[in-house]
Amino acid sequence: MESRENPITPFRIDIPQADLDDLARRLEHTRWPEEPPGIGWDHGIPVGYLRELAEYWRTRYDWREQERKLNELPQFTTEIDGHGVHFVHVRSPEPDAVPIVLTHGWPSSIVEFLDVIGPLADPRSHGGDPADAFHVVVPSPPGFTLSGPTRETGWTVRRVAEVWAELMRRLGYTRYVAHGGDFGALVSRELGLIDADHLAAIHLTSVFSASPAPEDADMSVEAERRSVEKAYRYEYELGGYAGIQGTKPQLVSYGLTDSPVAQLAWIADGFKDWTGATNVPEDAVDRDALLTNVMLYWLTGTAGSSARYYKEGMDTWGEPEPDSPVPTAVGVFPHDIALPIRRLAERNHNIVRWTEFDRGGHFGAMEEPALFTADIRAAFRAFREPRGAWAPAL
Repeated sequence: MESRENPITPFRIDIPQADLDDLARRLEHTRWPEEPPGIGWDHGIPVGYLRELAEYWRTRYDWREQERKLNELPQFTTEIDGHGVHFVHVRSPEPDAVPIVLTHGWPSSIVEFLDVIGPLADPRSHGGDPADAFHVVVPSPPGFTLSGPTRETGWTVRRVAEVWAELMRRLGYTRYVAHGGDFGALVSRELGLIDADHLAAIHLTSVFSASPAPEDADMSVEAERRSVEKAYRYEYELGGYAGIQGTKPQLVSYGLTDSPVAQLAWIADGFKDWTGATNVPEDAVDRDALLTNVMLYWLTGTAGSSARYYKEGMDTWGEPEPDSPVPTAVGVFPHDIALPIRRLAERNHNIVRWTEFDRGGHFGAMEEPALFTADIRAAFRAFREPRGAWAPAL
């Protein structure tokens, strides 16, 4: 329950027009680099595509309409561990709804979950079974978008998990479940370790330590061969951004904070390579949704603080995590940047469900919201009893 010292305050996004005018001026006066002909996406996001996308952003994209849609969601802020935390909190109309906290990763935001919040909170209104309802909490990690930039080092996966445990306690939830992908998967897993008395089960779309090294893989098994190929491509082709953010995040933050086109390129490139997109990111995600995600980073100046999580966690990347007894469901989207293998995940996870989809990628809830929603519902059905264990939202 909230206290007088740490109130929960309603929040609405209201960006000053001067900030939007400044963005338009910067986009209009971008200095564009040269590009050798015919290189496509091999050297990074192509100039021709990015110029067209930036011009759409400047002249046709309607932030005020997106802002209005975001503000249809009940949003709040509260201070935990010395930092403001922004979160969406949609309470289900169903009396037996289960509280769930959804955590995104980088370079994502609450936008990733916009199409699944309604079906999860109110399945009756979306053609689903009301017995599958959730009270949905979607926080922005400190240093990401609407929670604002962090001002000091020391923000780690564990620290965010501790903040989430306090947030759920403050909301009055004595028992809950959690989902996470990318960085959010690490947070959700850690949450199970530090708040096991209250967290009943977790659902992950990333298990980074469960991708086999070539010498450990059974290459006669197609899933393991594809996992090794994915890992090889990430290490030698797609992982440059992580190398920079994991070593000198401040270095890249100058360009991303000063140039909207740099911020756009940095994020849109991932939405092309980490998804089911074939030619451009919009093959996998809606163009306006992509730009809204970019806008949240740009308008809040959180490029650098979100990148710092990579350096804070670099020493433990890819290392097996401590054993987790928490019941864990995993959803594997085939176009993700890493494909976990169940036998490896079972080394240190209590795997109770494993689903391999035929489409979708790193931003599963955004790319394939129906698949994502169905898997979340199925994953947590076994953890809804006894009914009295789930406290109502206060």
